[in-house]
Amino acid sequence: MDGMLDAQMQNALLAARGPGSTSRPNGAQTPEQMRKTAEDFEAVFLAQMMEHMLGETTESTFGGGPGESAFKSMLNEEYAKVMAKAGGIGLADSVMREMLALQEGGE
Repeated sequence: MDGMLDAQMQNALLAARGPGSTSRPNGAQTPEQMRKTAEDFEAVFLAQMMEHMLGETTESTFGGGPGESAFKSMLNEEYAKVMAKAGGIGLADSVMREMLALQEGGE
């Protein structure tokens, strides 16, 4: 689970600063790309928060067994994506403002 979240976080960070992901000069992202990156970041944060929040309370949701933790984490990730897309907790807005400020500042 942690490896999956680490990979998602790394992908979101690479997308945020990767010059190969856009055709704009100096690797600048369009506002639409920034919004997607900010929402992805918020989704990763929310998935991690939900994983800790739910903890062991939903241990038998999928009937137990070796695959339950994988399915539970995938369900948490999908819930988090939907929450972030619907406005989430406002983290994406803050992240996007910071990304815009960094881009305008020329890093």
